[in-house]
Amino acid sequence: MFRSLKNLWPWLAAAVTGVLCILCFPPFDQSWLCWIALTPLIGAVWFSGESSRRRWLRNLLLGYLAGIVFFTGTFSWLGALGVLYQSFFLHGLSFLLSIYLAMHFAFWAWIVGLLKPATFTASWRNLLIALVGASAWVTHEWIRGWLFSGFGWNGLGVGLHQNWPLIQISEFTGVVGLSFVLVFVNFVAVTTPFRLFAEARTHRMRPHFDLTLTMIGMVGLFAFGLHRVQNLAPPNLLRVAAVQTNIPQTDKFQPDYPEQILKSCDELSALAVEREPNLGLLVWPESSIPGVFGRDPWVLQFSQTIAQRSGTDLLLGVDSEENDRSYNAALLVSPTGESQLYRKVHLVPFGEYIPLRHSFPLFAAIASTWVPGDFAAGTNHTVFHLTKGPIQVAPLICFEDTVGDLVRHFVLNGADVLINITNDGWFLQSAGSQQHLANAIFRCVENRRPMVRAANTGVTCLIDEFGRLVRATSHIPDESLRPTNTLQDKTGSTFTRGVLIGDIDVAQGRQLTFYALHGEWFAECCAGITAVALLTMLALRRKL
Repeated sequence: MFRSLKNLWPWLAAAVTGVLCILCFPPFDQSWLCWIALTPLIGAVWFSGESSRRRWLRNLLLGYLAGIVFFTGTFSWLGALGVLYQSFFLHGLSFLLSIYLAMHFAFWAWIVGLLKPATFTASWRNLLIALVGASAWVTHEWIRGWLFSGFGWNGLGVGLHQNWPLIQISEFTGVVGLSFVLVFVNFVAVTTPFRLFAEARTHRMRPHFDLTLTMIGMVGLFAFGLHRVQNLAPPNLLRVAAVQTNIPQTDKFQPDYPEQILKSCDELSALAVEREPNLGLLVWPESSIPGVFGRDPWVLQFSQTIAQRSGTDLLLGVDSEENDRSYNAALLVSPTGESQLYRKVHLVPFGEYIPLRHSFPLFAAIASTWVPGDFAAGTNHTVFHLTKGPIQVAPLICFEDTVGDLVRHFVLNGADVLINITNDGWFLQSAGSQQHLANAIFRCVENRRPMVRAANTGVTCLIDEFGRLVRATSHIPDESLRPTNTLQDKTGSTFTRGVLIGDIDVAQGRQLTFYALHGEWFAECCAGITAVALLTMLALRRKL
């Protein structure tokens, strides 16, 4: 039995790491676990399998197991598509996705195995191990964010989305800088107890510069965040109203439903103007109305009527068609009838298009059950100009607010405000909408720009440039107006119909952040460190 436990515990430890990582993110939000979540996997890689003939392969499999557990669990909300489409296959979508994503975990675990020191008594060696291990983690998160169009959701740093003092370093490093800090601490959390144990046995205590410098660094980051938030710029407020129609996805494209959708948009807009006559911007969610801009003339006419009656700019999501190509787009209509259009640049694979549809006809035929046609990708990071004041806004559609390098291009083009219009109704009342918000918060910190989020259903809210939810007033039809951080009903549910009205701080001419100017420079540096360290370790092993 003892031998069985000895063989089993590393695999259990790897699975525990996967579970701890799941708990770091919505709907659990146990962010304190981020600081220790990887320690079971590190321990399993370092302290087991000494007699294994292919230990490197064993380490890969340990990491792969942790990745399978994590990605299957944290993205379990993808299974809501199985309910929506009544498909058994789609119920297991998170597991199918994890088969690929877990390879990134496996890559990192393999490198961790190469980093195991002979002893833990040297501070410089422990710091170097933590540096390389954290750099390797950032490298795998960065690659995951762009390889095969990318799916970078829920990097470890995103687990700190509610800890606003610590996340302020994102304006320099992007969210991966937080992941680096967390993984660095995880390594120190493993090396320090073993060092103390070794020193107790030899009765030779040395200064623990590795632990001391790590603690000083954490305190420094916290102090920087507090200092950064206290240095506020003079406010220049823009009053906005975000409409959440809460149209069930199963009803959205029914033949007899368009009239109800238009009526809902009209009523909620009138409610917003009644509550706040001096709006600077009215925002509707993604694919707000059941028509095609550029093909159906009534789409623009209806939007112009709402804008003129409201006396403010209206930003809404529409399907657009031009030259026989379809686009997921955002439309801004002014009270004077002028319009501006943005075509979505970053498309969601298997949601808005099928990769290699024409190369694999059988696969395309199966996938076409859920995605009958492909959207075309836009090519310009279009910035809209508002009528009231010289304010420019970035119209981010769907998951575009989760892609850091994409958002900064809008900011470089002059965006003062980030607007996210989305439809999280595809995932029903799951944790998908909460995770969407958690990832989006970092775009505000990275670029020091506030964000307005208008969802068909999910989380409609306002976020300031420090990543904090702005206190606003929400109004649900037949309920009284009340202050809240997100649009929610009296039970606290964000899956409801109503309007959120509030002010966001817009500072025209605000300087560009280091991240906005230089993008993923930190991740690229970490990739360079990882490559150099990997080549060095492999070369040394060959000499031995």
